Amino acid sequence: MRHIDRLADLSESYDALFCDIWGVLHDGMRAFPEAVAALLGWRERGGRVVLVTNSPRPVASVARQLARFGVPRAAWDTMATSGDAAQDALASGVVGTRVWHLGPATESAFFTHAADDIAPLDRIRRVPLAEAEGIVATGLMSDDDTPDNWRETLSACAARGLPMLCANPDMVVDRGTRRVFCAGALAALYADLGGQSLYFGKPHAPIYALARRRLAALGGPEVPTARILAVGDGVATDLEGADRAGLDALFVAGGLAAHDLGAGISDPDRLAAWLARHDARPRFATGWLR
Repeated sequence: MRHIDRLADLSESYDALFCDIWGVLHDGMRAFPEAVAALLGWRERGGRVVLVTNSPRPVASVARQLARFGVPRAAWDTMATSGDAAQDALASGVVGTRVWHLGPATESAFFTHAADDIAPLDRIRRVPLAEAEGIVATGLMSDDDTPDNWRETLSACAARGLPMLCANPDMVVDRGTRRVFCAGALAALYADLGGQSLYFGKPHAPIYALARRRLAALGGPEVPTARILAVGDGVATDLEGADRAGLDALFVAGGLAAHDLGAGISDPDRLAAWLARHDARPRFATGWLR
């Protein structure tokens, strides 16, 4: 594993980035200026930037959120969200057509707004839990909510045999300095209770297929796998997903892993040992994207 100081150090080796957002480009409250500058520089040198995120929201909603956090539109070319990939699966009827939404009202756009290249959701109806054929989990109700609050409800759902579509495989994220649960934690609990949990974001194949499709839609020469670099701070999502997709990975150690390792890469041997314990093998590592 090679430690790099700046993303520009790799610009001759790769033509496109599949770049994570939360923990790499922002902290859930504001953008990281050096990360923004790194992506702007990458694009100025002719590279493509595909943001690949486990957000349960459709791409247009995430784009608006990025703008509020201070990420300029010029920092990226296109985007693939877990919400987009999950919408495609939902439209196919993977959890039925009558679904119960487990998530905050702020994520209701998942059912009403889809990108042009996503199958229409016309057949899908949100219904009360008693009438549902399946569950769509986009997240918890607030930053104070926990999966255990839903144990009794989810146990009853598992007993009914309802499949759960998880729109965000992340277990946790850091909002500023606070760690909060995501839909992936609900899906993990559901599986423990005997329920069926279905995933379409990182590290699973559908979101990478969508990212490649949207990269190709930008036009220009086809970008081979060997010229795409995955960038992220999640071992179980970004690094595992890159490995499954056959992509080289740049691990951002200052994101989620900072709780274990501290900021940046102060001790390379400690980082190497930590990654080995998690069976992770990124080709590159950096403290923060810059």
